[in-house]
Amino acid sequence: MKYDVIIIGAGLVGLATAYESLKQNPALKVLILEKEGDVAKHQSGHNSGVIHSGIYYKPGSLKAKNCIEGYDSLINFSKEYGVKYDICGKIIVATSQDEVSLLENIYDRGIQNGLQNLEYLSRDEFKEIEPHCEGVRAIKVPQTGIIDYPGLANKIKELFIELGGEIVFSQEVTGITDRNDGITVETFKNEYLTEKLISCAGLYSDKITKMTNDKNDVIIIPFRGEYYELKDEKRYLVNNLIYPVPDPNFPFLGVHFTRMINGAVEAGPNAVLAFKKEGYNFSDFNFSELMNTLTWPGFRKIVAKYGKTGLGEVHRSLSKTAFTNALQKLLPEIQETDLVPGGSGVRAQACRRDGTLLDDFDIVRNGNVIHVRNAPSPAATSCLSIGKTISELV
Repeated sequence: MKYDVIIIGAGLVGLATAYESLKQNPALKVLILEKEGDVAKHQSGHNSGVIHSGIYYKPGSLKAKNCIEGYDSLINFSKEYGVKYDICGKIIVATSQDEVSLLENIYDRGIQNGLQNLEYLSRDEFKEIEPHCEGVRAIKVPQTGIIDYPGLANKIKELFIELGGEIVFSQEVTGITDRNDGITVETFKNEYLTEKLISCAGLYSDKITKMTNDKNDVIIIPFRGEYYELKDEKRYLVNNLIYPVPDPNFPFLGVHFTRMINGAVEAGPNAVLAFKKEGYNFSDFNFSELMNTLTWPGFRKIVAKYGKTGLGEVHRSLSKTAFTNALQKLLPEIQETDLVPGGSGVRAQACRRDGTLLDDFDIVRNGNVIHVRNAPSPAATSCLSIGKTISELV
């Protein structure tokens, strides 16, 4: 059978793209190919479960635009279809006077991105929200929330199938060929023909892109984020979400506290190089994938720029004491004995040959092929908006 659209990847972006495509044109034959046995098995199911507000992102960027639009779509969808969520708000805390100017920059970005009811809080004011937190100033972001992203993925899958869409699991893509009669997509098991192809392959987006574009100048570098959880009897230390002011010299948000939709409280993540694209444990290793990272010219430039900070992240990965010390900047009462090992996730971070880390969503089109090359956080929050944008390109 020839399909109108084949989508590679059943994470939230791939699912939302397929769903939005059929919503806009129910007559389409749409197929999702997924190498795992179910949806949302990687980034979409291993994230912190946060609904992001859009406060951090450069005004006018795809991240800012899709996060703001995707936020409303996500809330409306969750209300309509019973996906569990809670708009609980968060605080971003400056732990020293040196961070206050950076906090002000974040506030300004939020205003430029159209966020309303942001509040500057004094120490006494933010301690009314999070009594056990410490710092000098904070921003209250009322739009931030928490959600069941695996539940969201399963609901989108259900609706997509109801609309006539198809999903085939355990189908790892091994080749793509553009022919006169369409685009052939090969897997280890089968061969499929389509008019248009969209890849939403997450950690393997670079590998899929290279199947149609040998000159692709971007690779995915996998960064593992590891979490601890607060013991049940210590959950009272965190009411909702507590974030630090991010280090402007490092492309991640820093360790923070997140109340999950199931009531658990996560602490983390750090950000360390994974030795395998789906390396959720320190011992996970894939020689060819690691060498692909280490020999990439851009990676060596990242090491030169972020090496010292990166070593600190590795130290926190290996030392629970060091991890706890980082958490104590926000929550001084936290002790090592309050923490138990939690989950982990791997962030797909796109890197150019010159060492530039792509900060924005990156979607490229070549004829009838569209590749989502970079979709880090807040892609989960933005998934319905991204899906609509891509489906309109189709």
